[in-house]
Amino acid sequence: MLVLGIETSCDETSAALVVDGKEVLSNVIATQLDLLRQFGGVVPEIAARRHTELIGYVIKKALDSAGKTLDDVEAVAVTSKQGLIGCLLVGVAAAKSISYSRQLPLIGVHHIEGHIFANRLSNPRLPVPHICLTVSGGHTMLLYVQDSVRYELLGTTLDDAAGEAFDKIAKFLGLDFPGGPVIDKLSRQGNRKAFSFPRPMMRARTLDFSFSGLKTSVTNAFREKVARNEDLPLADIAASFQEAIVDVLVSKTIRAAEERGASAVSVTGGVTANKRLREAFQETCRRKGIEVFFPELSLCTDNAAMIATAGYARLKRGEISDLNLNVLPSAPLEV
Repeated sequence: MLVLGIETSCDETSAALVVDGKEVLSNVIATQLDLLRQFGGVVPEIAARRHTELIGYVIKKALDSAGKTLDDVEAVAVTSKQGLIGCLLVGVAAAKSISYSRQLPLIGVHHIEGHIFANRLSNPRLPVPHICLTVSGGHTMLLYVQDSVRYELLGTTLDDAAGEAFDKIAKFLGLDFPGGPVIDKLSRQGNRKAFSFPRPMMRARTLDFSFSGLKTSVTNAFREKVARNEDLPLADIAASFQEAIVDVLVSKTIRAAEERGASAVSVTGGVTANKRLREAFQETCRRKGIEVFFPELSLCTDNAAMIATAGYARLKRGEISDLNLNVLPSAPLEV
């Protein structure tokens, strides 16, 4: 079955064609980095307007790249849950139009579930059950993936997501946006043991996360250096800050795997592109005898191929949305 996926939950306008939830024929992603850098982050209204400008072009390009037309599409999957309301509305409106005009099944997909399926798309042998860490600019969440579409929420962030913390510290340090890739690159020149930043909630009994205290420690260390008129070792600060986040993410994920007796973990979301995070997971999992899976880099950030794949899985279970499908910007993942 050929599924058209549409993703507009935040700042990426994406459309993809995926066959049977396995074969990606096209996965077109239009970014808004030019706008993001101007404003230092996502401005919801501006992002929604850009989606409106791009959505038709992106869908056409996805079809053309795959050598297909709308006559070939057999179902439409779209992100309808978790994201910015104005942005979600653009994608859902486009999906409804295609569904209605072509009499195709419509499937609303939760954004986080899309990220979970990004890893399955990249790793067909990913076992179930397993532990999944979803870590991005808007989310930091630990899930026990019980079967293809059944999950147990184990922990989530109590304040900032990890990616959000990267962006805010990068901005504070006067670095470019988005902050994650910039800090990752700068960290390779620094000493990750130069500053003893805290590892928030790492030893707490809960599997929840918190990064606000870590941000405060970084800003205080920076200001102390300025007050003393000392050199500002930005690479060391970046490396030490990044290492604190990586330590917490890896530690909590491995603990969750051990508590559930899981033999595998998957790590997904935009922050998964971070080289130090991948390295730390691989080192720790090798030591613990646990398999670790990452999506290919093109599937780490928001994309429509993961939405098409998740939508196909829901459709196989007979789950179809109607034209009353609404957007739910803060809907929990159905567990």
